[in-house]
Amino acid sequence: MSIMEQFIYNLETARMRAPSPLYIGGLGVAIIGPTIMHYGSEEQKQEFIPKMLSGEHMWCQGFSEPGSGSDLASLQTRAVRDGDDYVINGQKIWTTVAHISQYMLMLARTDPNAPKHKGLSYFIVPMNTPGITVRPLFNMADTHEFNEVFFEDVRVPANCLVGEENRGWYMAATTLDIERSSIGSAVGQQHNVEDLIRFSQENSNNGVVRTGSDPALRYELAERFIETEAAMMLSYRVVTMQAKGLIPNYESSAVKLYAMELAQRIANTGMRLLGLYGLLDRASKWSPLKGRLEYQYLRSVANTIEGGTSEIQRNIVATRGLGLPRSD
Repeated sequence: MSIMEQFIYNLETARMRAPSPLYIGGLGVAIIGPTIMHYGSEEQKQEFIPKMLSGEHMWCQGFSEPGSGSDLASLQTRAVRDGDDYVINGQKIWTTVAHISQYMLMLARTDPNAPKHKGLSYFIVPMNTPGITVRPLFNMADTHEFNEVFFEDVRVPANCLVGEENRGWYMAATTLDIERSSIGSAVGQQHNVEDLIRFSQENSNNGVVRTGSDPALRYELAERFIETEAAMMLSYRVVTMQAKGLIPNYESSAVKLYAMELAQRIANTGMRLLGLYGLLDRASKWSPLKGRLEYQYLRSVANTIEGGTSEIQRNIVATRGLGLPRSD
């Protein structure tokens, strides 16, 4: 399918509340596949793309490290050429679905003497390679999608290098732009607001919700819904650029920034709407909306951190989109 056909397909399946591709192929279909299509060798494309699409292989992304999150270019995981192999040592953190993935697309330092943006390379790493250890990280909502991943003398063939050696940062920037154009779903956010409105209408007279006696909450729900429409328009802008063969940059950062902060506003509105009932988790039979609000409220805390913090996104929009000088 073309880019626009894929977008329409994803839009319509989201409206039908079908499962996300994340749980079919990990980050492969949405993020890593497009990156390999841009920069991978023909052999890599033929080997990996079909199994991403079929769901046979799950993928994760090895970017963040304990000391390198927002300043990703400062990462210290090393990949040293040794004959026909590279030997990798280091650690990654916040690695989504690493515990159920067969492959990782990772960024490692191959030239420690080069400026930090110019000594990085991209590698495809099979997760069953000896020397890899995966440890779970549970978030405050008590779910496990994040992990720590340790590399101790992990040996991968040289043909696992994606693109040119020491050009990984520029390829990773494309991956981040692709990620930020799809992270967060405007359709899913519309569903959340619509569900809150419907629940409010059905329960406004039984003491569960307070919209009947609190006009400000009605205005707040309307504002949230209008904001989901704005998020949709930002997504349309990004996909239009992609359909023209352009790689969104600050436009993707604007989508990510707006959508993730909107997710937190929706969660806050939901908690105001439900009051103390919103504190009940999914295990309680008294929990409205099957405990979704309690989970969303806790999980949304990470939204403005993962995939690049809101501060980083604002800097990108300011400098690359508006031409403002960088702050000291």
